[in-house]
Amino acid sequence: MKAVRSLAAGQPFVSEEVPDPRPGAGEVRIRVQACGICHSDMFVREGLFPGIVYPRIPGHEVVGVIDETGPGVADFRKGDVVGVGWHGGHCFTCKACRAGDFILCSRGRITGISSDGGYAEYMVAPEHALARVPVGMDPAEAAPLLCAGVTTYNGLRHAGALPGDVVAVLGIGGLGHLAVQFAKKMGFRTVALSSGPDKSALARSLGADDYVNMKAENPVEALTKMGGARVIVATVPDSDTISRLIDGLGDEGKMVLLGADTAPLRVSPLQLIPKRRSVSGWPSGDALDSEQTLNFANLAGIRAMVERLPLDRAEDAYRIMIQNKARFRMVLTV
Repeated sequence: MKAVRSLAAGQPFVSEEVPDPRPGAGEVRIRVQACGICHSDMFVREGLFPGIVYPRIPGHEVVGVIDETGPGVADFRKGDVVGVGWHGGHCFTCKACRAGDFILCSRGRITGISSDGGYAEYMVAPEHALARVPVGMDPAEAAPLLCAGVTTYNGLRHAGALPGDVVAVLGIGGLGHLAVQFAKKMGFRTVALSSGPDKSALARSLGADDYVNMKAENPVEALTKMGGARVIVATVPDSDTISRLIDGLGDEGKMVLLGADTAPLRVSPLQLIPKRRSVSGWPSGDALDSEQTLNFANLAGIRAMVERLPLDRAEDAYRIMIQNKARFRMVLTV
């Protein structure tokens, strides 16, 4: 099969012919139709994740069709359209797994990092890491929902906001354009926070009720006039901006971090204690979370906005993404 592999940390991706994978016990083989390129793919490209074994096929936003099942596969069949996200499997026995919180598994596998991912014509995945894809969904539009989508949807639905509450989304890029759509369809008063007047029309087309141009007005003052945000979803990795926005939270407001920055946040206990504010993170989701994300997006008409390139242009697609030249999501079509 044709596959795009990372041969060593810091090296360009290489397109090669490699043997077709075969599913083992409890596994299926997927004929890949589409694989999104995520910023987290840089962990493989640059060797930033501990324990990566090279060569490695990246890709954890995968949609395709099962074409072979291994022994012991119980609930999926040849011909099923499935997705595989960041969550590539769990151990079932650690404390988190015993509590049913599989995304926090202490021995969890990560698709495209612990095992080969979707930059290929075929990939193998354990049955318990599969999400069913609704009939009729475009594979290229469904693929980013397996990471960017499930992260934003899960972060929002577990943040404690109720319909009618003010929910602000910081950034309307790859994650943010999905977060705005999810927030609106969940019934929140959705506020998009970004820079520049040119993004107002885009934000409103995605469903935002309000748009705050952070270059022209103070976002904390704007949110305070609305009564304060019940939730702010930070989709951009910018600790300075996130720190400034904490005062825009209302009573019991929560800052949910989705974009990862290595710089520390600056927050005083006095910003949090009097109004019972909090700051938390959200790490993607397991296979069932991904399936629920796909189903909600399909029912609500939520779509990932994508740019498509063929598999053999993975290096080009990665560079477009990493240089922030993609407007939303890059997807490889196979």
